[in-house]
Amino acid sequence: MKKVVKSKRFLWTGIPVLLVAGLYLSPWNYLFKGIGSTYLKGRSSAHFYDYRDFDLRKVPKGGNALNLPAGEQYNKIPLSESLKAMLKETRSGSFMVLRNDSIIAEHYFDKHTDTTLSNAFSMTKTIVTMLVQLAIQEGKISGWDEKAVRFIPELSGEFASELTLRHLSTMTAGLDWKESYKNPFGITAKAYYGTELNELMLTVRVVKKPGENYVYQSGATQLLGMCLMKATGKTVADYASEKLWSKIGTEASAYWHLDKKDGTELCYCCFNAVTRDFGRLGSFLLHNGKGLLDSGFLAMATKPYRAAHYGHSFWISESGKTPYYFFHGTQGQFIAIIPEANMVVVRTGAGDKKGNTPIPDCISLYVKESLKLFGGK
Repeated sequence: MKKVVKSKRFLWTGIPVLLVAGLYLSPWNYLFKGIGSTYLKGRSSAHFYDYRDFDLRKVPKGGNALNLPAGEQYNKIPLSESLKAMLKETRSGSFMVLRNDSIIAEHYFDKHTDTTLSNAFSMTKTIVTMLVQLAIQEGKISGWDEKAVRFIPELSGEFASELTLRHLSTMTAGLDWKESYKNPFGITAKAYYGTELNELMLTVRVVKKPGENYVYQSGATQLLGMCLMKATGKTVADYASEKLWSKIGTEASAYWHLDKKDGTELCYCCFNAVTRDFGRLGSFLLHNGKGLLDSGFLAMATKPYRAAHYGHSFWISESGKTPYYFFHGTQGQFIAIIPEANMVVVRTGAGDKKGNTPIPDCISLYVKESLKLFGGK
């Protein structure tokens, strides 16, 4: 009888312990972190506040913040019912509109405030491309057609020697990388929650001829960030602070997710900042880079490359009466720059609404309603 009891006790305690130990020692041990920052917190995916679950590297701000004055109409114009409904449906954290260098609408929801950091997610890809351009201007990189193998000689695959920085920025890299935000065993999840990001990236092969077809792959931007680090001899966060974040008048330091303590930045996803500084970033581009970022590059980067909606890490919408380009991160992180209206629209939050085109329905509505409400066309 005692042997039967002991056997049952082992089934209830010993086997789960062995399973957990096996998982911990397996290539999927990153799932512990993933489960801890999602399901154990009542979420099914990454969240725009999940910087709290990651090791971080600070991106220090500069000395003086650029003044973002409240315009005469600051928060005096009520949001339209359709805009309010979309912001609610998409579980928004913040919504802000700048026009003529003044804030004319600024709204925060739930517990989000003007000092709350949030994850830019894939808006970070655009920031990394801007940093590479600054390295080109500095002479650290010869140009966008520089071969990636110069910086990462370990690259493999039939077409590795043909891969350029331009291919990485325009999502035409031809990598063996399947983008998936739902598969916990996929490479996207392993890159996000794993602790050996550089080693993982060196397993990614270039299997299709680069430059021919647009395929959105976060791994492309991670490789681009690795090239930037090799070219500058600095971490991406340090270079971002020195060349960009401290130069554009930000009011708060930003923070970048690392794969582990003192590790590598997650270049494709994980730059965290406050909403007003996202607005300053948009304003910086609205003013053609203010002499810091080459305006010729910006004109090129915001034109389609191999897809009508995508340039050099900038998303592009030219379907409406007023064209705009934008930063875009999953769950509806947006910075939209609308040159004809001298306007910037920022939205952060925990959800989005897609549609039948590559341009999400939610950003189309945010921009359309902002133009209608706040003086645009």
